[in-house]
Amino acid sequence: MEKDPKSHTQETNGCEDGDCASGERRSHHSEKMKSNLITRLNRIEGQIRGVKGLIEKDTYCDDVLNQIAAIQSALNGVGKLLLEGHMKTCVVEKIQAGDKDIIAELMVTVNKLMK
Repeated sequence: MEKDPKSHTQETNGCEDGDCASGERRSHHSEKMKSNLITRLNRIEGQIRGVKGLIEKDTYCDDVLNQIAAIQSALNGVGKLLLEGHMKTCVVEKIQAGDKDIIAELMVTVNKLMK
């Protein structure tokens, strides 16, 4: 069974060539990847609540900063997973379809992630 190339970047309900009137684009993560990302984000959410609690309790600044560093590292991990999946699927598909503008879009995103 052949995959519908449009199904990777957005829903195909009436969209032509991947462009909908709404301009809405969608990801195409597997259920395993979604579960992994959600688990990681739930953990990060808990860490953020924990930092809030540390600040409310007047915890020593260095301890709070170390927790913030752990949160940033965890967020970077989520970003790396998403970037890898995006490059292996969406970017490759758009390049194969002749869309060279995807490289500029990707570079903007990479530059934001590297700040």
